[in-house]
Amino acid sequence: MLANYLIGLREGLEAALVVSILVAYLVKSDRRHLLPRVWTGVGLAVLLSVAVTLALGLQSRQFTFETQELIGGVLSIVAVGFVTWMIFWMAGAARTIGTELRGRVDDAADGRAWSLVLVAFLAVGREGLETALIMWTNTRAAIGRDLAPGQVQSSEALVAGALGILTAVALGYLVYRGAISINLTRFFTWTGAFLIVVAAGVLAYGVHDLQEAQFLPGLHSLAWNVEDVIDPNSWYGTLLKGVLNFSPRTTRLEALVWVLYVVPVSLLFARSIRRRPTTARPAPEPAAR
Repeated sequence: MLANYLIGLREGLEAALVVSILVAYLVKSDRRHLLPRVWTGVGLAVLLSVAVTLALGLQSRQFTFETQELIGGVLSIVAVGFVTWMIFWMAGAARTIGTELRGRVDDAADGRAWSLVLVAFLAVGREGLETALIMWTNTRAAIGRDLAPGQVQSSEALVAGALGILTAVALGYLVYRGAISINLTRFFTWTGAFLIVVAAGVLAYGVHDLQEAQFLPGLHSLAWNVEDVIDPNSWYGTLLKGVLNFSPRTTRLEALVWVLYVVPVSLLFARSIRRRPTTARPAPEPAAR
């Protein structure tokens, strides 16, 4: 799924850039003996992310249908909050992330041994937890409920997310080696605009979950039903569902929430872009050999 690939790429690239900046700075400052601390923090963050992903996948086997829908709806809303924060934070932090991280490394290197482990763990772990939660909710929305309990994630969706992460790791390594230079401001601007639409779809589907859990009203009050025009089982119906979370059968509350999210967030995002200084250089710093 394109949405999961993009999420894996975007979040993975941010984590890969963080690691490359940490490693490059330690190498440049002749503190290679501190590298094991960085890799320890990265390893712990990866293990935590995998554990959270497995826990999210297993939780649906333990509850009734209504409870599953309630949990899924709440987690979808939480995931949208993560995405929204990530979009605006990275839109402004792409130019200064290297400076901030180098300052943290200097402070941690002069402190206790676990300080640098914690810096790497928090920097990468935040991205990993966001990726796990966002991909889980996005996959759940895209697949729907045709699968048995405990099978809300498909292998295709997980593979797409993994490919995005692997692509990000490769790009991060090339940036570290100085082989390529990425305009982070432009990259996060375009992906941020796309993820606004993706997040709106996840939010709408989260509302649908809460409606099916009988937590919110209006489950049978439809804004439109175009299943006779857009077959949910067709390739284009699957594409629209997988990428944009579009549902041919949408309730009025889902449609309202979608609009109330997309319009103000898009306007605020466009406003934040216009206010950015044009003289700043967005290219990442690491270029160690």
